[in-house]
Amino acid sequence: MRQPNLVVTLEADARARGVIAATIGATARITYLSDLPASDRAAVLSAATVVLARNTGKELETGEPALLANAQLIQFVTAGVDYIPLGQLPPAVPVASNGGAYSEPMAEHAVAMAFAAAKRLLVEHDKLKRGEFDQFRPNRMLAGSVCGILGFGGIGIATARSMRALGLHVHALNRRGKTDEPVAWIGRESDLDTLLRAADVLVLSLPLTPKSNRLIGARELALMKPDAILINLARGEIVDEAALYAHVKATPTFTACIDAWWIEPVRHNTFRMDHPFLDLPNVIGSPHNSASVRAWRDIALRRATENARLACVGEAPRYLVPLEDRMM
Repeated sequence: MRQPNLVVTLEADARARGVIAATIGATARITYLSDLPASDRAAVLSAATVVLARNTGKELETGEPALLANAQLIQFVTAGVDYIPLGQLPPAVPVASNGGAYSEPMAEHAVAMAFAAAKRLLVEHDKLKRGEFDQFRPNRMLAGSVCGILGFGGIGIATARSMRALGLHVHALNRRGKTDEPVAWIGRESDLDTLLRAADVLVLSLPLTPKSNRLIGARELALMKPDAILINLARGEIVDEAALYAHVKATPTFTACIDAWWIEPVRHNTFRMDHPFLDLPNVIGSPHNSASVRAWRDIALRRATENARLACVGEAPRYLVPLEDRMM
């Protein structure tokens, strides 16, 4: 039986190559595209069984995506693949994201943002800088409240486990309306309004797809509690930017915690916001660094490579991205 070919298109230093080699073992022959002369690239890509990539739009040259028509899987190391030009790839070839790869550090980030909002940490910090010692202003307990999670994949499940350990009741949505996780309530996508009304803390951890683009607008925000905490770890585009700004400005008891922005350097080569969110005291921002935990890079790469290995041995890989979910 012919040994499978794993073609790695991403730039991999010695450490990354060690992770890939240790994970694949003798399962497949590993070829790094960056090591090849230009004359050999076409033959190697045409013979690829599985491709391990970061962004094929940058790693492949014009005409090369079509050479992957015989591949059994194109595996990305990033959890979000909406900014990658998947439309250039052969549509019949399965594509997998690295779902849940960074779920644990992102869950911690969600917890940190929720507590910072509930305990008014940044607001009171700024008051202290101005000499205001507002000791008896009430803050909030999170224990006993409802954490709604929109997008119950790897990140959502990890967040649910952390929130549940802190005493919150988890309400979640996924496509099936079922889960093996011990949640207080779970619904389908059609139950979004129910989730919005119940959530004291709402965590967005779903992928950006044509269907989820601007899913949360003025109508949806109006359904939420006036003192709710919205945490976006996913993609800025899932929330209507103008609607969110109008809502947080008009509702000072509502807090928006924004890790994922609408225009970001990795996806758009610049950072920009069309509304001055950071001028508002009820906005907490971070530079989409919820997954930027140094030690986690090897773990995420290993998880992507493990999924690639499944395809190499003929098993079903996880986190396949349906054609209808691809942002072309």
